[in-house]
Amino acid sequence: MAKYVIGSAWPYVQSVPHLGNMIGSVLSADVYARYLRSKGHDVVFVSGSDMHGTPIEVEALALGVDPADYARRMHEIVSELFKRWNISFDLYTNTHSDTHIKFTQEFFMKIYENKYIFTREDEMPYCPRDKIFLPDRFIIGVCPYCGYERARGDQCERCGRLLEPRLLKSPRCAICGATPEWRKTTHWYLDLRKLEEPVRKYVESNKYLPQNAREMSLGILREGLRPRAVTRDNKWGIPAPFPGAEGKTIYVWFEAVLGYISAVKEYYERRGQPEKWKEYWLDPETKVVFFVGKDNIPFHVIILPALILANGGGYTMPTTTASTEYLNYEGDKFSKSRRWGIWIDEALRLLPVDYWRFLLVYMRPENRDVDFTWAAALDVINKVLNDDVGNFFHRVLSFIKSRAGGAVPRPGPQASEDEAFIKRVLSLVESAEAHYEAVELREALMDGVEITREGNRYLNARAPWQLVKERPEEAGTVLYNAYWAVKAAAVVLYPVMPSSIEELWRMMGLGGPITWQEARRAPEPGAQLGDVRPLFKKVSQEEYKAMMQELEKMRNERWSKKYPWEQVVL
Repeated sequence: MAKYVIGSAWPYVQSVPHLGNMIGSVLSADVYARYLRSKGHDVVFVSGSDMHGTPIEVEALALGVDPADYARRMHEIVSELFKRWNISFDLYTNTHSDTHIKFTQEFFMKIYENKYIFTREDEMPYCPRDKIFLPDRFIIGVCPYCGYERARGDQCERCGRLLEPRLLKSPRCAICGATPEWRKTTHWYLDLRKLEEPVRKYVESNKYLPQNAREMSLGILREGLRPRAVTRDNKWGIPAPFPGAEGKTIYVWFEAVLGYISAVKEYYERRGQPEKWKEYWLDPETKVVFFVGKDNIPFHVIILPALILANGGGYTMPTTTASTEYLNYEGDKFSKSRRWGIWIDEALRLLPVDYWRFLLVYMRPENRDVDFTWAAALDVINKVLNDDVGNFFHRVLSFIKSRAGGAVPRPGPQASEDEAFIKRVLSLVESAEAHYEAVELREALMDGVEITREGNRYLNARAPWQLVKERPEEAGTVLYNAYWAVKAAAVVLYPVMPSSIEELWRMMGLGGPITWQEARRAPEPGAQLGDVRPLFKKVSQEEYKAMMQELEKMRNERWSKKYPWEQVVL
């Protein structure tokens, strides 16, 4: 049994996450954490709301509310939505918790004492119209590397390069569009030049990093790391602890990534074991795995390891950062301002949560950007989830219920085709296990689907409805094998669709937890089935049209509300 810390990227609670955010981090992390638990590993799965920074501060100011109240309200809503999506966090906290604030300040003071932080008077962008210093993300301009016209001052969304506001061509304030002025202010900088070689060694020697994370990080390192300011002139944030830094706050990107450590600390503090977090974060044998979208790669693969190295406190270096490509929506990027996409609150009004979980893992952009379209989504629900998976489950259990006395038959002698079928099922279980271990979640899902397809082909070939009349013992063997395949597919698909598989488990008359070893364990003859019903159903074109009408109605209602927390569909 191994120890794992699983972390999903901390969502910024200015708004509710959309489907792309969900599969890029939170849902993927949940699927992986559930798989690890089914294998018996010791897992702590954490994340939290990113509460600080200028976007919330500016929007709260515009709405006439306190930023802390704004962030708290949205945190509570996002936390509730994750529960409704069956995300199995051990702790979902936020960056304004007492534990996180104290931990962040102490962590950065240690870096300061280790002489990795220096002060520099610098000219920073200032908006003369809004009368505030502008954080990097609040300056938009043309990327000097790829020419993207809406690159942010900290990073270009198109090419992924880390940027600084001065590098942008034609910069403008993201709030009002005014051309920023450059005014002098003092900031505290992390000297990444001193950390470049150990970070490079970490990236180059890490055999677990996915290709996109490795290539992007090595590209950044080839250009050379430069000092980056860890303080901002924001009011809403964690006060910087450095001598003379009164009125400054820690830059949100630098403090949020420390949440993976502080959240485990807080989790065990709440359990009355305030020192136990060290057994995870101070043990080099612990496997630390993050789940992020590709735009978050630099902060997880370069910045966080650099902070850990600069702190020198013996913290475990991340094992890997499982980074997806982008999920787009009907040919374009998700956009709140253009109302383009589906958000996780709306989604639950349209389809059951396990339909969404299955869909998103099926479409997970593991190696390339993927386009979510409703045509493809309905195809997956109707042909894969219902016809392949659901149909096989129901065929087997309903036949046992109606034609075998409602109990798992005792198998007789196995014919060669029966033995070949079980061998194939177990090989797919082994394949799914390898894919889960490699964080290839879509491929693991496809192995589970393939078990049900093999099962449907097996039933069609062996025709137990005929055998039961002529050779009932042979029919019992076929049904026993088919039941085993149902059990194996259920175990493989459980991390993706926990609620549906738990219901299936009850239908199968099985008790106890759904563990990975159950996929390989031969069923016990005589187990009494529970009530059997179809788990899934098709979505007709009429139902789809009704869903789109419901979506439009929700949108009209939500955008008529003033405050973001009023706009959420709960």
